[in-house]
Amino acid sequence: MAVREVLLMGHPVLQQRALPVEDIDTLHIQEILVDMRDTMAELDGAGLAAPQIGISLRIIMFGIAHNPRYPEVEPIAETVLINPEIDVLDDRMEEGWEGCLSIPGMRGNVPRHSKIRYRGYSVNGERIDRTVDGFHARVVQHEYDHLEGILYPQRMIDMSDFGFEQALLKRSDENVATLDS
Repeated sequence: MAVREVLLMGHPVLQQRALPVEDIDTLHIQEILVDMRDTMAELDGAGLAAPQIGISLRIIMFGIAHNPRYPEVEPIAETVLINPEIDVLDDRMEEGWEGCLSIPGMRGNVPRHSKIRYRGYSVNGERIDRTVDGFHARVVQHEYDHLEGILYPQRMIDMSDFGFEQALLKRSDENVATLDS
């Protein structure tokens, strides 16, 4: 269908809690999913939430194949998750570098729960129920936050670990290009 404009930090839609999807099996929802997939692919993102393209509905998609931008992470099958829920399974937090298509060119070191269970519905209305950890858990939590009106800088503890990717790469050997969604 179309590559959509990604809203930038500060836009009111990104600051509000998204509404639940009432009926998955509609042409409107299918069109949104095609636009999300096209947009995510065009921008090389690891994930995308419907609010990022101006649609305040509880829809996220994520996935990553072997990609030179993410050489150290395990592949994640492309997943559409409608009306997701998350349960934290481990209180242990892991810090990791994140970026966001709604905050282009910036990165931050963000603490996330190391192990979660997520549930929701697929594009076909089938129930999804997975337990994940590591990068997979990070991606899901990042996208879920978009549905709650939260952007990753709001999760950061130390704002000295927030900046433009180019500057951060010059100051450190760390891989700051870990997650773009």
